[in-house]
Amino acid sequence: MPTFCRHNRFVANCPICSPPTAPVEPRRTPRSRGAARTRRASAAGVRVRQVARVADDGFRSPLVPGLKLEEDARRLAEEIAVATGRLDELDTAPPGLYGEVATASDAEEAIWLAFLIAYLCPLEDGDPFAGVAAARVPWAGGLAPALDGVPTGARSAHDPARGTATAEAYRAWAARSGSQAAAFAGEPNWSPERRFNQAFERLSLPGFHRTARFDLLVTLGRLGRVNVRPGALRLGGPDLVTATAKRAFGIGDTMLLERRARELSVDCEAPLAALDLALENLGRPAGERLLLGARPDAFDEAARARALAALGL
Repeated sequence: MPTFCRHNRFVANCPICSPPTAPVEPRRTPRSRGAARTRRASAAGVRVRQVARVADDGFRSPLVPGLKLEEDARRLAEEIAVATGRLDELDTAPPGLYGEVATASDAEEAIWLAFLIAYLCPLEDGDPFAGVAAARVPWAGGLAPALDGVPTGARSAHDPARGTATAEAYRAWAARSGSQAAAFAGEPNWSPERRFNQAFERLSLPGFHRTARFDLLVTLGRLGRVNVRPGALRLGGPDLVTATAKRAFGIGDTMLLERRARELSVDCEAPLAALDLALENLGRPAGERLLLGARPDAFDEAARARALAALGL
């Protein structure tokens, strides 16, 4: 029953005697978590940028689950054909200074020349071996190559800031085994794959990055100087081959990347070594293909057809 206060009013209606009430909080408009994150980022001076979705035209292949465009898959088949043709050319008619590596009577000079080619990388314009020829010095005598101002290719490991440090480290590496040939040979009972793997690990010299090491060993094997053959792409690190492999195979784990690379090689009936250059070129802008000293017509049409079939195209 309502009661009166001393001011002769209902207690509830008296501005003096009525009990205090809790303040009503203003109603908040619901906002998404993303909007809240954006406000916080803006307050901190950070700009938030949304990443555009990768184009997708419905293409799917279990061999390259990361590729969603048929155009990309067809380009991969094209690059496999180019890289396979280059390896075939090294086997049968090596161009330029590769031919000298294959035929030189002095094994030490031949292997040293192969190192310089892989370290400096052939050019893509004009004479592919102009930079190597300008820097070249004999292995005998122990002189460092003349690297000042030498032109280098797209996958060169040479850093002018290092000067001749990497080449000197390579000479010291070979000297510990008595010769370059002995350093690469390892144990007589090793398989070509194990010999490749062991040499790749031991060639982890300052400034001698993954792509240069891989190309050196593939070159020596194809030109008959060392009995080596890759059993893996040796992916890892910041190089373009590894980055493109992650995109094409749709995964970042190194072991799974290597397994999917082997599966692609087997199903396409292409040398595993060819995937190194194929993935490099797939990751480069269209029209910037690398040939690494190969002739422009070094193209294996049969390899392209096999790759297209394996990809379901």
